[in-house]
Amino acid sequence: MTDDGARLDGAWAVACVRDVARLGGRRADRLGRALRTMRIALTACACVCASFAFAPPVFGSAAVRPAAAPQATAPSPAVTKPAKPTGVQWQPGVRAAIAYARTRAGDVSFAVRTEHRAWGWRVDRTVPSASVLKAMLLVAYLDDPRVRSRALDAADHRLIDPMIERSDNEAATRVLEFDGPAGVYGVARRAGMRHFTLDDEIWGLSRIDAADQARFFLHIDREVVPRHRATAMRLLASVIPSQRWGIGRLRLPGWQLYFKGGWGAGTGEVEHQSILLRHGAVRVAASVLITSSPSHEYAKRTLQGVFEALLRHVGELLPAAPARAGLR
Repeated sequence: MTDDGARLDGAWAVACVRDVARLGGRRADRLGRALRTMRIALTACACVCASFAFAPPVFGSAAVRPAAAPQATAPSPAVTKPAKPTGVQWQPGVRAAIAYARTRAGDVSFAVRTEHRAWGWRVDRTVPSASVLKAMLLVAYLDDPRVRSRALDAADHRLIDPMIERSDNEAATRVLEFDGPAGVYGVARRAGMRHFTLDDEIWGLSRIDAADQARFFLHIDREVVPRHRATAMRLLASVIPSQRWGIGRLRLPGWQLYFKGGWGAGTGEVEHQSILLRHGAVRVAASVLITSSPSHEYAKRTLQGVFEALLRHVGELLPAAPARAGLR
């Protein structure tokens, strides 16, 4: 029921009470009491409806299904239910990030997750993955039966190190040839991705969305076999300085940052980053996906601005609550 509907039904109940008062007797008393009760209930309903109208947008997890074919998913705002609450009531700056994104050219979507709750905007909008896919290629490579049970050698490092640290495309192509589509889809399935689609001919055109990426990055270390977990996280923490824009420009005291970015050949057509912040057992994952920006430099500024709005008060999750996020 809308607020207007509640007010109309409440007015109808008041009118009925007045009419019944003219009946007199015990029957009128009983009917009058019933209608007054109805009026109280309707008023309460209107209050409840009003409270829901101002609830912040959040989304929750959904059932896992394998990706099939590329799909043009219409952007949708907000989402489903939050997970169970905890004693820490931190929330990302979703409204501030949306307000900022609406001042910028290009299309933006984002998702943020903790262990207990998830938030986002246009979270199921699918976009070309660009080099963000390389994080999935890394996990698939380290989980491959030919790799997972042995020590990594120099040949392994010649592939995976440049693929992550400096986003080498030739290395990524060779890793995908090694992993095969089955290996990459296996990562997507275990991570609970719902909208991922691999393009194994032009891997940068694979389709991702923000919700799947935030879910994957929240526990990306657990997706790697224990033997190679430290290697994977070291690489995701070692992106070269010249590629540390966006989230890499923020000052986040107390947090260890792991991330992978993707951009469309410097055109601004695609600009993404998926990240994990970790402090002990505390985790925050996020993914910001941007398309159709006027230029690469413009898109990098948008990326940074969205992350800064989302994570401005993320230090509240830390025991000592360091200063808010800001520029380095």
